[in-house]
Formats: sequence, structure tokens, C-alpha cells
Amino acid sequence: MSDKATISDSKTPESGSRKNFIREAIDADLESGRFEGRVQTRFPPEPNGYLHIGHAKSICLNFGIARDYGGRCNLRFDDTNPLTEEVEYVDSIKEDVCWLGFEWDEQHFASDYFEQLFEYAVQLIRMGKAYVDDLTAEEIREYRGTLTEPGKNSPYRDRSAEENLDLFMRMKNGEFEDGTHVLRAKIDMAHPNLVMRDPTLYRIRKAPHHRTGDKWVIYPMYDFTHCISDSLERVTHSLCTLEFEINRELYDWVLDQLDVYHPQQIEFARLNLSYTVLSKRRLIQLVRENHVDGWDDPRMPTMVGLRRRGIPPEAIRDFCDRIGVAKADNLVDIALLEHCVREELNRTAPRIMGVLNPIKATIENYPEGQVEWFEMPYYPDEPEKGTRQVPFSRTLYLEREDFREEAPKKFFRLAPGREVRLRYAYYVTCTDVIKDAEGNVTELILRYDPETKGGWSQDGRKVKGTLHWVSSEHALPCETRLYDRLFTVENPMDKKHGDFKSTINPDSLEVVTGYMEPSVADAEPGMRVQFERLGYFCVDSRDSRPGQPVFNRTVTLRDSWARIERSQKK
Repeated sequence: MSDKATISDSKTPESGSRKNFIREAIDADLESGRFEGRVQTRFPPEPNGYLHIGHAKSICLNFGIARDYGGRCNLRFDDTNPLTEEVEYVDSIKEDVCWLGFEWDEQHFASDYFEQLFEYAVQLIRMGKAYVDDLTAEEIREYRGTLTEPGKNSPYRDRSAEENLDLFMRMKNGEFEDGTHVLRAKIDMAHPNLVMRDPTLYRIRKAPHHRTGDKWVIYPMYDFTHCISDSLERVTHSLCTLEFEINRELYDWVLDQLDVYHPQQIEFARLNLSYTVLSKRRLIQLVRENHVDGWDDPRMPTMVGLRRRGIPPEAIRDFCDRIGVAKADNLVDIALLEHCVREELNRTAPRIMGVLNPIKATIENYPEGQVEWFEMPYYPDEPEKGTRQVPFSRTLYLEREDFREEAPKKFFRLAPGREVRLRYAYYVTCTDVIKDAEGNVTELILRYDPETKGGWSQDGRKVKGTLHWVSSEHALPCETRLYDRLFTVENPMDKKHGDFKSTINPDSLEVVTGYMEPSVADAEPGMRVQFERLGYFCVDSRDSRPGQPVFNRTVTLRDSWARIERSQKK
């Protein structure tokens, strides 16, 4: 990994970038000369879990702003809680950022600044702006007050600077146990913003840190760490989601008291996606209670889950660009994400033929033992991109849904006496139907027209139906996982549904044995394809083996968002 991002030198956004209130604020700062005409952002994840598509919005925003304005963007890990952080998460976050197509200028950790943060805390104590409190966490909550009632001062609030400094040093030296003392800012317990009612700056955590080991037993809180880290890195625009709007006043207070370089914090609406849960706590529940098969389950909105499902990073970037940046929370239709995925895969995924719900079909007039190989393009509209050879024989697998014994008027696929085209092969007509003792159709008998080789009639007659197929003799059986949305309701977090887990879709995964053309036998994990007429699929990166690919359905072919767009234009 290079530690330098590849960023445009241009000072103006790319033509494809959408204007929004953040870009307008940056434009105004550039025009006024604020921050010396610089633009510097950062992406500051906590390494306590896997990133999800909501984080992708922040990644695209922060790195995209830096790219478009010829600026810089740092990757900074907010590693201030040793109880929840792991190197595994650090590595996964770095992989996700790179997979999305971005590189950082510099990599930092909040732990890089522990010494400086400690010294700034000492400075506040000496200024009379911070004190050591002996109240328990529950007592601190009780003393804080409510939105309508002011809080009350801690009985330890008026300790002298010397006593506070002595206690803080003893906290640092490990003399006290977890939860017995905290360092709090001394602001105003009657402040209308509850965040400003003497917030905690440091707490005791006697736990080893993934980078500093046992060096520290006190750790700074996020609000204290974040603003100082931004200042030390000389970030110009600190972009945060809306839940941090009420924390901005504390952000500004800390930097103003310390009289240090002061970035501008700007808040934007986080991503809320329909039929999806993006709460880290809820996602942990899904994993720990085995509602899904781990963080990389393709039904999960995590980056590792989306990648395993076959979602292209280009589609996620396009999606984030389309939804834009808003000042108020809203619920984004997941159909838009699926539309972006289809658009990208329609352009990039090679076509192959596979059958997921097979019915046997025998061509009674086709010579027994004969095999023909048809050359088929991977991209029908761009045959120059490559072709493959597909075998054709007397016995085929067709899709069961492509046959109706009693077909309605507008059913143009196979039925008794009806002629259809087999893709790239021949015209065939159904002449007979074989059933089992229960009356279930088990086999179709067909006749083919040898004069229609390649799927075209020499005499000019036309058929309305074209079916995909696989030679049963050459078919490659593959485990195929048909994924659907994980929840059955648009907003699983709506309180009217009660426990969000009650809305989990019991049919979000169906596993079938599909039969594929033999060209996919050596498909590499992560390869994306379109099964013609069925949908887009990806070779599973965890469970596939050489010669035995497992396919995950990425998205169906039906595009509800495109239909919505068409109806809005009418």
C-alpha cells in the first residue's frame, strides 16, 4: 500500500460530482482564503468492527472531496477503547478503503497522540478547566439533569488544580481501579446542551491496547480525542454524521480553550437504507445470535458481505454519488443500490448459461452420441471481447419455469406443440410430456429443426420465445445460493414492528443445485457473471474450490428502480 493518495491537482470538483452544502462551504472557504486555500479531510473509523455501506458513504465523501479539490485525506483509526479494538478490524478497514478505490495520504491512529492528549488534559487541569471526579457512572448520569431540568455540580468539582493534577497523575500510574475516577471538563452543569454539562475527557481502562500494550491505563474519550487529532493533523473540514451535531459545541470548546489550530466540523445525514439495518449494535446481534453466517454473510450490509455477494465497488461509488449529501435524515430505497449494481454488471459481467430449476428435455430426432460445440460471445453486444465453446447434445436441462403444459395466451415460452428458439442453437418444438405417477412433469420430448442451426430460421419464420439451456451430459453441478433482502419490511427499526429481529426474512437464502455450462469450471473466486435470463452471480470467495465453484446471487435482473424512473418521466 502506498502512503500517498493519487489525487487530482485540480482545485474544482469533477464534472460528475454533485454540488451540495459541504462543497459550497468548501468553495466559500477557498474563495476567502481560509485555511490558506487548503482542503484536507480524514476518514476516522473505530477499529471495533467491520465497516458497512453507511461507512462507504463517508469514505466516498471524505476521499472524494480531497480528490476533487486536489487536497489530502488521511485514514485515522480512533483506537481509544482497548476493550473492543482488534488488529483484525484495522486490517479489514484498510482493505475496504482500498477495495472501494481510494488511497490515503497518511495513516494515523489516535494512539499516536496519547502523549500529546495527556499533556493537553494536564493543561486544562492547570487552567481550572478540568477536574477529577469520584462519582460513579450512574451518579454522573443522575447529576447531569434532563433536557428540561439543569444538572447539579459534582461534590468534587471545586477541587484545586493541584489536587486534580495529583489525582490525574495517580490515575495514569494505575493507583485506581476502573470506574473509580474520571477526568471531566469544567464547563456548565446548567448548559442547555447536555453534552456540555461537564463531559468526561478520560477514564480508567486497565486493559492492554493493540498498539501501546500496557503503557497506558487511562484512555481519552472520543470527543476529546477527535478534535485534537483533527487539529494535530491540520484537517480543514471535519465531516461527521448528524448525530455529532450536538457534539460540535464541545469540539469547538476544547480547541478554543487550548488555543490550537481549529478545523471546521460540518455534519451530514448518515445513510439509512430500506430493508436494511445499519446499526453496529444490531449487526453484532445478527452475527452473535447466528441469524447470519458471520460478518461476511452476503446478506449483511458490511463491506466484506457486499464484496462476497459480488457487489462491484464501482456500483457503490455510483450509488453514493447518486444519493448525494443531505442535511436531514431520510430513508434511501435499496432498489437504487440494486439499480446501480445492475448497470455496472450489465456492462462488465460476462454472460453464461445455467439452469437453476432443471427439467430434463430430450430431442428425439437428434442423433444419439452426437455433440456440437457452439461458439458463444461472453458479451452479446461486444463479441470482440471474447467467446467460449458450449456443448450441445441430445439431452438438455431447461428451466422448469420455461414450460407450461397449459400456457396462457401471453406465455411465449415452451408448451405442447409450440416452437421456441434454444439460444445460439436450434429451433425446437415440444412433442410430448412425460409424467411420474403423481402427475408431475419429469421430462419433455422435443424435435429440432436442423435447418435452424445457430438459432436462426433459413425460411424466415419467427418464434417469440428464446430459452437458455445446458447440455446434461456436460453440465457442471454447482451449489447456487439465491439471496434476497434480509428483512421483510422497509424500515426494520420502526418501533411499530417491535424487535427488529421479528422482521427477518425467513426466505432470505435458498440453496439449490444449479447446472452450469462447463466453461465456468475454472472460474476464480470473486468472478462476476450473468446467468442469462436469471440474474447476476458471483463465485463465492470462501466456499468455492478448484473445479467446484459456488455461486452467490448478487442481484436479480428485474429492475424496480428503472421502472420507477420511467414512470416518473411520463
